[in-house]
Amino acid sequence: MSVAQTGGWKVWAAVSAALVGLGLPTVAATPASATTTAYDSTYYKNAVGKTGTSLKSSLHTIISSQDKISYDAVWNALKVTDQDPNNSSNVLLLYSGTSRSKSLNGGSVGDWNREHVWAQSHGNFGTSAGPGTDLHHLRAADVQVNSIRGNKDFDNGGSPVSGAPGSYTDSNSFEPRDADKGDVARMILYMAVRYEGDDAFADLEPNESTTNGSVPFMGRLSVLKQWNEQDPPSAFEERRNDLIYGTYQHNRNPFIDHPEWVEAIW
Repeated sequence: MSVAQTGGWKVWAAVSAALVGLGLPTVAATPASATTTAYDSTYYKNAVGKTGTSLKSSLHTIISSQDKISYDAVWNALKVTDQDPNNSSNVLLLYSGTSRSKSLNGGSVGDWNREHVWAQSHGNFGTSAGPGTDLHHLRAADVQVNSIRGNKDFDNGGSPVSGAPGSYTDSNSFEPRDADKGDVARMILYMAVRYEGDDAFADLEPNESTTNGSVPFMGRLSVLKQWNEQDPPSAFEERRNDLIYGTYQHNRNPFIDHPEWVEAIW
């Protein structure tokens, strides 16, 4: 991630609050610039040029053509998709940025495990093939950090998370470190487009709540949109998208290819 793109959201929040107190308009993030990809004339050809519900519907149709894998197969897949570009023996962990040996996968302290960024309980899809094993929102994460995040919605604020410098949490929300904010936003919004309730799974949607519990919603949408703008796709994210598309599921996360589509839909 570019240093210029990371950090500072809490400063922005303070500035916005101060401006509101003065009766002046708040400062909004600049929407992501339109991008072009090699897939626009092929994979995305039926979506390019659309907005709103039409764009969301077209993308749903496109990315729903997907090969599903088992939950056991996710272990080995993550060793490939989440590989540390500087150490092929390790994976990079979400929320902490730690590089850890691929062999340390499991459920003990010091291990990494399979984090469902869209929490399983938000729609009760468990680990069945489908949303429960979709690599576009499954990431390697430290066991203890994963436990601290639990099934909380995403929002700004809280107390520092032990083992994940730059991440914060409170009773009902989790804020990832700046370098992971956009990744999280694009994973959550991918899930909201991919799973629309037409394949025996719940219709997953973002909303403004941070107390969603077991309903198939995930918040906070306004913050996720901000994170998408603040932290644009990195080379790690783009490589991961290509690997999932080319090797495993054969579908893409459209918001990594076109981050401006977040604003076009929501």
